[in-house]
Amino acid sequence: MQNVLAMILAGGQGDRLSILSEQRAKPAVVFGGQYRIIDFALSNCANSAITKVAVLTQYRPRSLVNHIGSGRPWGLDTLDGGVQILQPYLGRADMDWYQGTADAVYQNLYFIEESRAREVLILAGDHIYLTSYRNMVAYHRSQGADATVAVYAVPREEAHRFGVLDLDQNGRIIDFEEKPENPRSPWVSMGVYCFNKDVLVEQLQADADLGDESRHDFGRDIIPRMYKTHRVFGYQYQGYWRDVGTIESYHQANMDLLAPNPPLNLDDPERRLRTSGTIQPPAKIGSNAKIVDSLISPGARIEGTVIRSVISPGVIIEPGAEVRDSVIQHRCVIRAGAVVDRSILDKEVIVGRNAVIGEGDNNQPNFERPDIVNAGISIVGKRVVIPEGLHVGRNVVIGPGVADELIDRGHLESGASVHPTQMPLHLFV
Repeated sequence: MQNVLAMILAGGQGDRLSILSEQRAKPAVVFGGQYRIIDFALSNCANSAITKVAVLTQYRPRSLVNHIGSGRPWGLDTLDGGVQILQPYLGRADMDWYQGTADAVYQNLYFIEESRAREVLILAGDHIYLTSYRNMVAYHRSQGADATVAVYAVPREEAHRFGVLDLDQNGRIIDFEEKPENPRSPWVSMGVYCFNKDVLVEQLQADADLGDESRHDFGRDIIPRMYKTHRVFGYQYQGYWRDVGTIESYHQANMDLLAPNPPLNLDDPERRLRTSGTIQPPAKIGSNAKIVDSLISPGARIEGTVIRSVISPGVIIEPGAEVRDSVIQHRCVIRAGAVVDRSILDKEVIVGRNAVIGEGDNNQPNFERPDIVNAGISIVGKRVVIPEGLHVGRNVVIGPGVADELIDRGHLESGASVHPTQMPLHLFV
């Protein structure tokens, strides 16, 4: 694997995650309590003994860059390899903001050439799965492929949300449709690609030459053109994989961790999930606390009730408070008597005494974004203070930095949105 270069695409804004990715890149969003989404791609590289890794960033990269640092937690701080953060910059006439996934890689062709890699793995930085890429690279080589696409079987009724591929009996791709209305195959692209380096360079240059005739995207442009003229195969991935590009899928992937036999094992010694961060003291569980089917991270202090929820480091749940079917991120405080139900709380939210978030059975989709907030999940942004006694319905979005806008309100109806009149500077940290 010393001849393999991995390039992780981590620059997208990801607005379908609503306010969770409003002030940070989507791969920097917290997942599973104490991890971030980018940890999966980085850990998969470490588990594959890939030591040459580039992370391509663009949208609000600060928290992502700080998290990755030198790459030491993933063993990517070596002198002969390591991790490189590649950001867009202005220089030559062909340099600009990344216009698509293929363009992002194209603007860093110099890095690919300098790596002297034999194959290049193109990875999405916002997917949840634990694997080693060894088998995929071995399959790619054994097939004599020019490119290999990781594919995953989904129910036919769900396939229309993805790029759908059809394979012949040898695994070669014979058809590709992007989000078809009537999918003919259950195999969808995972957005994970293995290219022979020379073929990749050739394809990216040809795509760049098309200018505005191309969207400069691997899934929409490169692969649909390539499979007709090159040896392009589908590697059938059998493990757990989720694209957490929506609020509902993000919430569900967190809930998947709470199953009696979770489909994603975070304790697998063969496929370790690594992360960075300071060492936290052990979690403290009070004598009257009740915890059912939940993940409790180090540094949390639980005095109330937690049911089917994921609790991040430093969270405080006071006596008489109850959290159900929710994702609570770092250093949130749930005051006595408060209830949080089927909700996602970003970092450092304070829920006042006797307040309720996620109240009632009215699943009215969010009025502003019914396309992405419609599963009965309410979302509270970073460092919001929920006043004492406030009742918040379903599919409510409370933006980061909201403060005075909630004072003197007794109720927020289902589907409502509240945004700050002015974004405080501290929320960009």
